[in-house]
Amino acid sequence: MNLQRPAMHKRQLSSSSFAEAFDAARQKLNQLELDVETPGSVDNMSDPGSLVTDSGPTSSLASPITNPITPALDPDVADDFAFAFDIDGVLVRGGDAIPEAVEAMKVLNGENEYGIRIPYIFLTNGGGKFETERCRDLSKQLEIDVSPGQFICGHTPMRELSDKYRGTVLVVGGEGEKCRQVAESYGFRDVITPGDIIKANSATAPFRKLTDAEHTASRDLLAEGKYSKLSDVVVDAVFVFADSRDWASDLQIIIDVAMSEGGRLETRSEHSDQGPPIYFSHNDVVWSAAHEHVRLGMGALRRIVEVVFEQCTGGKQLTTHAFGKPQVGTFEFATRLLQQWRAAQHGLTTTKPPSTVYFVGDTPESDIRGTNAMDAKTPDTNWYSILVKTGVYQDGTEPAYKPRATVPNVLDAVNYGIEREMVRRAAKGAGKMLMLDEVAKKAVAVPEINVYGDDYIVAE
Repeated sequence: MNLQRPAMHKRQLSSSSFAEAFDAARQKLNQLELDVETPGSVDNMSDPGSLVTDSGPTSSLASPITNPITPALDPDVADDFAFAFDIDGVLVRGGDAIPEAVEAMKVLNGENEYGIRIPYIFLTNGGGKFETERCRDLSKQLEIDVSPGQFICGHTPMRELSDKYRGTVLVVGGEGEKCRQVAESYGFRDVITPGDIIKANSATAPFRKLTDAEHTASRDLLAEGKYSKLSDVVVDAVFVFADSRDWASDLQIIIDVAMSEGGRLETRSEHSDQGPPIYFSHNDVVWSAAHEHVRLGMGALRRIVEVVFEQCTGGKQLTTHAFGKPQVGTFEFATRLLQQWRAAQHGLTTTKPPSTVYFVGDTPESDIRGTNAMDAKTPDTNWYSILVKTGVYQDGTEPAYKPRATVPNVLDAVNYGIEREMVRRAAKGAGKMLMLDEVAKKAVAVPEINVYGDDYIVAE
């Protein structure tokens, strides 16, 4: 049977409902030539009476599986699943939208054969700007309205530390004064930058000369009246908000602070163990830019800091901290944001999280690793990792962390996730066990989609 890929056409968002969407999904399910098995004939299952479902193991002899849909304020909005997206290499590359990304957003916003809208958020390790600025950029690139309420960049979770570090903090990275301004908007009270330190003592970085603009923008720490000398400045914490624009001078200053007496500038502790905590907004060693090959990112600087510290201290280990993906804490932050966004934008005020969140990324070491780790930790929500081939991941290589599915691009990821959810719901009444991922793959009809493992569902 030749299955045509679903046509993506505009729908009036108010003309459909989940009941109609399910009817359409059931009709498609009936048209597919499915490879189905009776429960007793499934290979490689240690217990034929136990079937794997999205909600965990359940007995094939138990009551029929149902998946009731909680009524939402807007009946056209999916209330049981959502999407989350990385940006660079998935939606954007080199400042321009990946062609399929614009279409993918249209599909999520209702231009699909089911006429439903699916909530989604963006979770990127990038940063260096106000979230509102990044949202404006992304809105232009994707031809949609992107709200800060659905956006997380690498340094967004750092705002929760502004009450912990109420003194002076050193903020590193980004263009000009932007990261200082972002940190101050988060509530940090006294923010200094490497430029401030170099302005006060140019010998700090002998190979770095501030431009006239940098010199003017940097704080004059010794003229403000608060400090009479640089050693009066005590840094409570170091925050690398964005990629360094001058690795040599930033590295020098971070190492100086790490080896200081309790964060006091221009000092050295006897055992190099009194430095303040150092936070990086993410740990990506490489990222997908306009160049044909991946470029070094903040994770590379983090490793250099740790290695140089070890060399300078005779083998002592420096412990640094990273936000962003793959840290589970960042995904937990994203979960809270998604819940708030579903309520504010779509009227889904239930405290129950979506049963499945499809995370679409291009970097196995951060996107896939973090999604899989979050999935293992979260019993109530299935975090489903999808790897695209438009960014860091190179097709034909074995990913360091295996996704649940690999697809050519973000549009295929969105179509696959939607079909997977519709198959899961439409299977009610089919009376047979279905290999959920394989059926969804067949429904999308993109040969290049690969799924790893499978979820089995038993219909009524």
